[in-house]
Amino acid sequence: MISKHRIEMPTQPAELRIKNFDEVELGFTEEQAIAEAQRCIQCKKPKCVEGCPVNVKIPEFIKLITERKFDEAAKKIKETNSLPAICGRVCPQETQCEAKCVLGIKGEPVSIGRLERFAADNETTETIPIIRKKNKKVAVVGAGPAGLTAAGELAKFGYDVDVFEALHEPGGVLVYGIPEFRLPKKIVQKECDYIRKLGVNIKCNYVIGKIFTIDDLLKNGYEAVFMGNGAGLPNFLNIPGENLVGVYSANEFLTRVNLMKSYLFGKYDTPVAISDTVAVIGGGNVAMDACRCAKRLGAKNVYCLYRRTRKEMPARAEEIKHAEEEKIEFRFLVNPIKIYGDENGRVSKIECVQMELGEPDASGRRRPIVIPNSNFTIDAGTVIIAIGQSANPIAVENQRDIKTNKWGYIEVNEQTGATSKPGVYAGGDIVTGAATVILAMGAGLIAAKSIDEYLTKK
Repeated sequence: MISKHRIEMPTQPAELRIKNFDEVELGFTEEQAIAEAQRCIQCKKPKCVEGCPVNVKIPEFIKLITERKFDEAAKKIKETNSLPAICGRVCPQETQCEAKCVLGIKGEPVSIGRLERFAADNETTETIPIIRKKNKKVAVVGAGPAGLTAAGELAKFGYDVDVFEALHEPGGVLVYGIPEFRLPKKIVQKECDYIRKLGVNIKCNYVIGKIFTIDDLLKNGYEAVFMGNGAGLPNFLNIPGENLVGVYSANEFLTRVNLMKSYLFGKYDTPVAISDTVAVIGGGNVAMDACRCAKRLGAKNVYCLYRRTRKEMPARAEEIKHAEEEKIEFRFLVNPIKIYGDENGRVSKIECVQMELGEPDASGRRRPIVIPNSNFTIDAGTVIIAIGQSANPIAVENQRDIKTNKWGYIEVNEQTGATSKPGVYAGGDIVTGAATVILAMGAGLIAAKSIDEYLTKK
């Protein structure tokens, strides 16, 4: 009998998982996946595909799961998505493909993301497409979701592709930003290896804008360039005390934990100092990641300070739920105005004000307003600021012919990803600002097709 309700995915118990960095969600068994896949009614005009930024053939791969053809299901996904094991874990399906599922109108939508993860994790025979080479070179800046997607698609089109990554491992935000317990690094490694098998050459420790400029690339054999270098410049509150010891940007904190593996101190000589009480400022997925990492690093009390209410939090509902289960303490309608330090220059407490919600702002969320004379303090020895990121200017600061907007993000043609400089395309967070993995991948997919058209005509 087909279930009306979604099959729940097993997870580590909260009291155990806060003591390790192992993956929280354990994945479907074969029987659970098949039972969930059987809930799909195979719509003739599947809206779920429209809701996917890379247009995965969702009903088709789900049907293959019901037939126990797991390799074929993974192959079907990879026709448009080269990173299914990643997307199945971190994409906000609830606001994209699953939001369009017909079953969700009166009940619960099919767990498309979890089925995508299952198919990718249970692929036993990897199929590499036969590629006819075009003997033309394309450079990709950044080995994050946008760059890897563009590189993979360009390789399938037959181009020789070199990816230039600033850090010492490929993956971008997938390796430095998203914790191991949400996205194991072996999964990222596997997906990067698949991109390499398509013929892509990934070169790490290359900071484009310093080692080479975009012009250098175009003068040295590359006929087009895709810029997927992300938005890695952390935002701060600009309040007194942000320079005290014990104040981290979420970028630094998560990079030290994830890419530099501070949680494995002893095996890796890259520790990160954490006090008994940690305050994380922000309400997005990055803030949830920072809170949950701090708990696993030994903090006894972790506060999440957010200036709106739970309803307005931009983090995924699933991540908020997991944080609550892990005893993260949320303080809503709170805004920090000053950080205090002790005689040694270390953080000791935060001064905050209470907020109330007024009329909606440009984001559609109600604007937070300070309540007069509502000041209070919270004792904390570590503060992590997770209020977003801005465009990193390094790659384009000497490229006057690549137009950027007033915030430093690259301006592109939305239909093609083309910048103001011929032969140069861009996509992902360096264009949109911090967004989702799948939206960045969608931009990489569009740009790859546009680059192929551009070079074919050229």
